Amino acid sequence: MRKFLLRWLSTAISIFIIARLFDNIYLAGFITALWAAAIFGVANTIIRPLLVFITLPINVLTLGLFTFVVNGIILKLSGAIVPGFKVGGLLSPIIASIVLSIVNLLITGFLGVSDK
Repeated sequence: MRKFLLRWLSTAISIFIIARLFDNIYLAGFITALWAAAIFGVANTIIRPLLVFITLPINVLTLGLFTFVVNGIILKLSGAIVPGFKVGGLLSPIIASIVLSIVNLLITGFLGVSDK
C-alpha cells in the first residue's frame, strides 16, 4: 500500500510540474493533480495496453516510437476526464508525456520506490 501511495504521489507531482512547464497544459491545483494522477494511472492500466495492441503494426514500423503518441493520447484523455486539468494541442501532450515519464522516474528514484 505504501508503494502504491508513493507512486500515486510521484505521478501527481510530475503532472503538477509538467503543467508549470507547458503552456498548453492547465492544472487548477494540486488536488486536481491527485485526481489526474489517479485517472492517468487507471488509463495506463486499462486503455494503454489496448491502444498499444491496436497500433502494433504502426509501432513495429516506427520501431516503438509510436508508443510516445499513445502516451500522449492517454495524457490528453486524462485531461478530458478530470475537471480542472486541460491538455491542448497535438504535439504538446506527446512531449509532455515524455517529460512526465522522466520527471516521474526521477521522483520515484528520490523517494526510493522500487519495482520489487
